Amino acid sequence: MSSLYHFTILLLISTLPIPSSATSRKLAALVQQQPLTLKYHNGPLLKGNLTLNLLWYGNFSPSQRSIILDFLQSLNSPNAPPPSAASWWQTTEKYKGGTSTLVLGTQILDENYSLGKSLTTSQIISLVSKAPHVNSINVVLTAADVAVDGFCMSRCGTHGSGFSNPKDKQSRFAYAWVGNPVSQCPGQCAWPFHQPIFGPQTPPLVAPNGDVGVDGMVINLATVLAGTVTNPFDDGYFQGPATAPLEAVTACKGIFGSGAYPGYAGSVLVDKATGASYNANAVNGRKYLLPAMWDPQTSTCKTLV
Repeated sequence: MSSLYHFTILLLISTLPIPSSATSRKLAALVQQQPLTLKYHNGPLLKGNLTLNLLWYGNFSPSQRSIILDFLQSLNSPNAPPPSAASWWQTTEKYKGGTSTLVLGTQILDENYSLGKSLTTSQIISLVSKAPHVNSINVVLTAADVAVDGFCMSRCGTHGSGFSNPKDKQSRFAYAWVGNPVSQCPGQCAWPFHQPIFGPQTPPLVAPNGDVGVDGMVINLATVLAGTVTNPFDDGYFQGPATAPLEAVTACKGIFGSGAYPGYAGSVLVDKATGASYNANAVNGRKYLLPAMWDPQTSTCKTLV
């Protein structure tokens, strides 16, 4: 796959959160990854009931929002037939500490682009600070016409952490950001639903929900959420240096089904009616394509199909 992940170290002052030094979806040439073992660095993981607070920045249609909301609601839903998005998320239970149950909380619509259409990382952090911080992951989702520092050039999404009260270490909270790449860099951040910008030129897959940008966002959102709960504060599970770690999903880049190799997503399911590719069933009849996740019990990249 045409993506590699890395973390960006940011130094901020005052009460602004301090970004994680570890979880951007970094872009690079397609390379064959050697077998990996993610080391546990003895830090806290995000376990138990976690509230997902969403800030929609810019113009998202109701259809686009429903694609992402159905994905998030599916992560803890037992109602979808196998292979399911919930069974994909259950791999996070194999990391120390038990289950991570995600529940939708506050949603903020910022359709008027309150900070403009070109955002710095510090502005992203200002946005996540608007939502509640207790036992939560605050997520900013930026629309297709919003440029963000490093978007496309080095990352498709990222996660980090900060303190709602700098004097209270118990006030630490996690956040994430993902952007819609459809008009800025679909070849990097919406692969395999778009022709890659470099590497093997295999035909793109058909997006399961008919929206290349938002279906790509789901892949990137899945990636950063898995990284958030298993390495929220730079001392959880990862391999390599903390400044450029490989996490639960980034360690398995470009793998969606069995037999995957650079430029080929692997053998996945195909909807006979639409021709769309997927590997996860979800609520409301949705289907998604979700990336492989490293399984700490088997030390392998686990796929749903």
